[in-house]
Amino acid sequence: MSGINAWEDDPHSTAAAEPVGRPVPDLSHPKLGLSIVGRQPSARVYPMGTTGFRYWNAADSLARAVACWTRVVPGGAGWHIGRPLVVDLDAGDDLNAYYDRQELCFFHATVRGVTVYSGESPDVLCHELGHALLDAIRPQLWNTASIEVASFHEAFGDISAMLSALELPSVREEVMASTGGRLSRTSRVSRLAEQLGWAIRQLHPDAVDPDCLRNAVNSFFYRQPESLPPMAPASVLSSEPHSFSRVFTAAWLESLAGMADARGSGADGLATAALDAGRLLAGAVGTARIASNYFAQIAAGLMGADERLTQGAYRAAIRRAFVGRGILSMSSAAAVAEGRPRRGTAGPGRRANRLRTIEVPIDGRAYGLRFQRLLVEAPLGATRWSAASAAPDLGSAAPTPPAHASRAFVEDLLRRGRVDTGEFGPRASGMSRAGRTTHALVRDGRRVRLVRRLFHARP
Repeated sequence: MSGINAWEDDPHSTAAAEPVGRPVPDLSHPKLGLSIVGRQPSARVYPMGTTGFRYWNAADSLARAVACWTRVVPGGAGWHIGRPLVVDLDAGDDLNAYYDRQELCFFHATVRGVTVYSGESPDVLCHELGHALLDAIRPQLWNTASIEVASFHEAFGDISAMLSALELPSVREEVMASTGGRLSRTSRVSRLAEQLGWAIRQLHPDAVDPDCLRNAVNSFFYRQPESLPPMAPASVLSSEPHSFSRVFTAAWLESLAGMADARGSGADGLATAALDAGRLLAGAVGTARIASNYFAQIAAGLMGADERLTQGAYRAAIRRAFVGRGILSMSSAAAVAEGRPRRGTAGPGRRANRLRTIEVPIDGRAYGLRFQRLLVEAPLGATRWSAASAAPDLGSAAPTPPAHASRAFVEDLLRRGRVDTGEFGPRASGMSRAGRTTHALVRDGRRVRLVRRLFHARP
């Protein structure tokens, strides 16, 4: 039987010193198919560092991620583009990767004499595919002008990388052994994109974690992102979505650790818990209200999905993790356990309302833009039954009003140079940086809109 060789994990993971033999992957899923740019090399074992190796390694990682998610997402989910998603494994010179609704794009760069391909890391590959998968099941999130929504997209990408790694029995066994059965300890699974992190760290030492791009094992506690600085060293929480996503990712990994403890039986129990964790997350995404405190809505959705799908088997693990991180306030967690927040979602049309956004105008002149009304898609406001996150001192934090949340999101983007202002920006403003923009100002008749172009892999 023919086969290929591929990385189980990131090339810089200490446990992934050598590629392993893998069966030839199939990328021809009917609704979640993938098409890698360029000629397909024959399926065989290639030396590391060759184009053939990178091709089949990427195909294996992406096929594993698709297989992971198709077991837990609704059966009708398909790519937003409505056809196989293009994958470009080497789109040029950059330390980055992105998803733009048309394709997954990866790059290469030479740092200290070492050429790093972002599309060689299963972590980066499966993270970007996570963006595409979330866009497939909840496209309403794409344009939402909300720090927490954008941050959840990044957390979902990291969760996609972790769940895809845990598809492999050898990874589950090694992680359980190296952590003493405590998945909430740092491991090859929690350390995400070690190779890309190493390369970025050579150029910007404080931009990423000391041993990876991001570590899902961290000590960050929820703060309303509008109160945080737009940029900060990796050791500090900021409102930048990759940075802020770490609060949710850490809570999710802690909840998975508790779920695995509840299942027991070592690596086999972890396999069951990981499958259930994916099911619960997909269920929460499908029902959560798109509000400014979106993390809290997803956390409440996880508890609700647990009641529906497992009869509350993981209630304690989910509650402990998300309350412990402040994503869900203690009173909200108690209300969810009693079923009270779900009353507000009963009745015709309520589910559709949770999954929409509202359009609000922002005064572009306040940011030096050459027009008055900038239209953005803002998150919804709070309702009587909305879940809430914890306040820094006591009780629950009041959700940020939609207009304020969207203005904070736009101002953060402009501060970081993430908006292609085009004809609407002040001349020689330096408000955007080539290759780093995620949004653009687009004329829509007599109006101007903020439109997302892509999600990329690094701060």
